[in-house]
Amino acid sequence: MTVNSAAWDTMYKERRALLAASLRERGIAAARFEDFEHLRSPSVRYLCGHPGDAFLLVSSTGNSVLIPWDVNMARAMSHADEILPYTSFGRNPGKATRAALEWLGIPPGSKVELSSSTPYPSYVDHVAALEEWDLVCQEDGASAKVLSLRARKDPSELEIYVRASALTDRIMDEVEAALRSGDLAREVDVALFIERKALEAEAEGLGFDTIAAGPGRSFGIHAFPSYGAGPFASEGMSILDFGVVVEGYTSDVTMSFFKGKLSPEQERRVELVRQAYDLGVAACGPGVPAREVAQRVDDFFSRHEVVMPHALGHGIGLESHEYPGINLREENSAVLEPGMIVTIEPGLYDPTLGGVRLENDILITELGHRVLTHSRIVRL
Repeated sequence: MTVNSAAWDTMYKERRALLAASLRERGIAAARFEDFEHLRSPSVRYLCGHPGDAFLLVSSTGNSVLIPWDVNMARAMSHADEILPYTSFGRNPGKATRAALEWLGIPPGSKVELSSSTPYPSYVDHVAALEEWDLVCQEDGASAKVLSLRARKDPSELEIYVRASALTDRIMDEVEAALRSGDLAREVDVALFIERKALEAEAEGLGFDTIAAGPGRSFGIHAFPSYGAGPFASEGMSILDFGVVVEGYTSDVTMSFFKGKLSPEQERRVELVRQAYDLGVAACGPGVPAREVAQRVDDFFSRHEVVMPHALGHGIGLESHEYPGINLREENSAVLEPGMIVTIEPGLYDPTLGGVRLENDILITELGHRVLTHSRIVRL
């Protein structure tokens, strides 16, 4: 399908219709979503296809108005009922929102919802600028509703993930081959190789800064800086964590590389991570509490007297970290559902021994799960 196809237009309208039904249930006349540098939300893209720097208002009838900074890009990529250039309102959010509400026919006194991430000073400014309407800002409101919709991928999103996963697998194969041949030797070489391969395959880019941590830096969960000029996959333990973006959706995988003779304790940790990964993946399925998956792996590590210092995984989609979290937070009540794509990424780290992590993307299905990517632990 092309960006301007009728199928895409129908898909976005269906997503907005689900949101609109939720707004009607809560007595909200319209909700505004914001995606600018100071408050990023890919929910704008999810609801209309526009890739960023815009406001989107959706009414309880499902009608929509997009207010983009780049109107040319919006006309080329978005699927909203009306496009109002932000520059027409002096780039004033209050004036622009007022124009959108008037276009949508939202009567004075109606409840209009702003993003739950709206800073309080901004909320106060909007109340003054839009005094005719009753502005609300709720943690469990429209923003949360769209996040829940985004968590369960629809057929069009799953088709994108088939392509994103295939590209990710191909790049992993090429990285491994280049490391074995000696064509890649430094962290920066690996990171830029991945970016070049992704862009050559017409990906939009990378989902986050690639983490290429050689033996001297693999002890960090997320090495800082993400990559440098030091050696990669030399003697010892190295970690590579990256994701590629296809039509807005990112993959997220981690490979670990080992070279030379490892100590008995290093070998033990590598094997523990392998077993923990298998245990975590096997635990994934519809109806399973996300916290339970994390608990199984945490208990496994505890029995072997090691500690994993981060969550077991997380949802992915238009962002590299989305709902649901696969973690042990007390408030985590998420339950895995068909259509969710989550990562499973156990890891162990030590300042002296180095680090090892294994991560793949897992689709929750009606009958269980499907592993989308094929990362691995590589001995060179």
